[in-house]
Amino acid sequence: MTAPRIGVDESDPTPAFEQIRRQITGHIAAGALPVGAKLPPLRQLARDLGIAVGTAAHAYRELEATGLIESRRGGGTRVIALPSPDVAPAYDAEALRAAAAHYADAARGLDAPPQAALDAVIAAFRAGSTDRAH
Repeated sequence: MTAPRIGVDESDPTPAFEQIRRQITGHIAAGALPVGAKLPPLRQLARDLGIAVGTAAHAYRELEATGLIESRRGGGTRVIALPSPDVAPAYDAEALRAAAAHYADAARGLDAPPQAALDAVIAAFRAGSTDRAH
């Protein structure tokens, strides 16, 4: 099984640590990161995403505070629980609206008709593709 993708969108006003926290929570809720799964070390995650180690650590601390992950010296960081449905929504509606607006601007820049833009989103969604950094 390949590791789920985690990315930071610099055009998103949401802080990077929160973007990471939401994505990891979503991957856990979706089963892409099952209980027992090992998360990347902080330095590796920071390097992969081009962020400060402190930013990655902030995301992990937030996830630990909610009881989803546990970090052990020498043992790494692992998923220890599933999020409860009332605490961890499946998606962030505001972030989704912002992403949709960004995509709509890009589609307009390509002179794509609205239906073609919608069809492209649906096809990409079904394929599970993403252009976000891993």
